[in-house]
Amino acid sequence: MALKSTIFKADLSIADIDHAYYADHALTLARHPSETDERMMVRLVALALNAHLVQTLCDGDARIGFGAGLSSPDEPDVLLSDFTGRKRLWVEVGQPEDKPVAKACSQADAVSLYAYGSAADVWWRGMEGKLARLDKLSVWRLPTPEAQALGALAERSMQLQATLLDGVLTLSSQRGSVSVEPVRWK
Repeated sequence: MALKSTIFKADLSIADIDHAYYADHALTLARHPSETDERMMVRLVALALNAHLVQTLCDGDARIGFGAGLSSPDEPDVLLSDFTGRKRLWVEVGQPEDKPVAKACSQADAVSLYAYGSAADVWWRGMEGKLARLDKLSVWRLPTPEAQALGALAERSMQLQATLLDGVLTLSSQRGSVSVEPVRWK
């Protein structure tokens, strides 16, 4: 019998001072049985880092949310689509192979990839040349200690505040806070 996803609810208040974006998002995250709290929270951070694009890229005429995740490998972890259905931003987290990333670049206006984990540097050395030709792709590295600390903020029902200032995202809850400064690789 297949295990079912665990549902998490997050009320996320974003204060993106860098982009003058302030909004509340009521989110539902389905955590696949093989997904860790760390990965789930990295998905949430990726959404918070890109939420301003709803306004700055689409003038508010868009929706940002989570894809089906690990249960559907052909879908993004986070997707920004406008109201015509056009995929404006496709976000992946982790260390994917080059072919799914290239496919994502053919389906969306832009693709952002957030690599994390202790093996991310080794993964990037092997993938950098393969991904260099993808003009629509940006690749970011989340530092390992901070990415691991995000998992400790996970709860089935979360009240979170995300503040982005000078490129540093601070995610806070009653359980504590974690500051993450993504490093741009591409």
